[in-house]
Amino acid sequence: MRILHTGDWHLGRSLEGRSRLAEQEQFIDELVQLAKDQQADLILMAGDVYDSVNPPAAAEQLFYEAAARLSEGGRQLVAVAGNHDQPERVASVTPLVQRRGITLVGLPSAEPVQVQAARTGETAVIAALPYPSESRLNELLAIGGEEDELRRAYSERVGSLMRRMGSHFSPQTVNLAMSHIYVLGGLETDSERPIQVGGAYTVDPSALSTGACYTALGHLHRPQAVKGDGIIRYSGSPLAYSFSEAGQAKSVTLIEASPGGVPVVEELFLSCGRPLVRWKARGGLEEVYRWLDEERDPSAFIDLEVHLTEAMGLSDIQRLRKSREGIVHIRPVYPEMAALELEAARTSLPLPELFRKFYQRQTGGAEPDDSLVQLFLELVDEEEAPVTEVTE
Repeated sequence: MRILHTGDWHLGRSLEGRSRLAEQEQFIDELVQLAKDQQADLILMAGDVYDSVNPPAAAEQLFYEAAARLSEGGRQLVAVAGNHDQPERVASVTPLVQRRGITLVGLPSAEPVQVQAARTGETAVIAALPYPSESRLNELLAIGGEEDELRRAYSERVGSLMRRMGSHFSPQTVNLAMSHIYVLGGLETDSERPIQVGGAYTVDPSALSTGACYTALGHLHRPQAVKGDGIIRYSGSPLAYSFSEAGQAKSVTLIEASPGGVPVVEELFLSCGRPLVRWKARGGLEEVYRWLDEERDPSAFIDLEVHLTEAMGLSDIQRLRKSREGIVHIRPVYPEMAALELEAARTSLPLPELFRKFYQRQTGGAEPDDSLVQLFLELVDEEEAPVTEVTE
């Protein structure tokens, strides 16, 4: 049996107001082609189908089209809800799609999913666990509320569910596990909104000791293996969703498995999507304009850090944004910036007042107008805004 493991599609997600839908459509096209070229029998989608519990209609339509295309020719698709997904929404179309070889699992259950590969006749038993929050498990895991206590109780509950589903494994089936969780030891990026404040919803790898020959995980956007019994792997997201993922190669995972055998795992790299890059222009604006004239990274989204000796004006910022629509962040860096940050740490002056003092020093006493102060604050917000917490 040949299996493709993917996850964290985040359909409907944008980048600072810039739509990524066209790139997500490219990914679906590439995934469908990979499924055909690799003769995949089963697609495992490990959660976060959407980027929000109330996705735009275009995102829902794209998922339904993807499910229909991926299940053509008798291919099976099994998807679980992630922490970004509304579980009932993901599973609501089950009556319409279950006869097409599409299995959508919204809420945690103790029953595994069983599918048969049309090409090989082999049966796969999948311990498929959607994102298991306390509310979705419909139980309170730790009365005291202490983080360590909750982490232990949560890990034990996840392990109990996985082992109960794993009890249906047999030597005659391809035994798999799948979930959308944060496993201890996984490497995070900024685009993964925390599953739980403080990391209390962290699973020990021992909880995934089910006897599965392969465990397909979702939530972390960097493709990576996790230490534990058997093969445990995050497929990663198909697109880079934050600049912390700049330069990351995106992929899906191909698994060839047979009953009782050791699976063969291969990472298949993707070509879809616009790259996210960081420019550090130590030569100032002249260097930036030279890079633009050279058409450097023409299709990329750009996080720009430009080193300056004089204050950047509003006209400079407007010119840069008009020069390339892919410039997302513009972050000026001045020699005195370190001193300003030190002063901010020592004083209780608000940030706007500190910027006014800095601007006056740079310009020999000129007073910045309110619009320039506001623009500076917006740039700071773009760089330093905290990642939104999602606990469901």
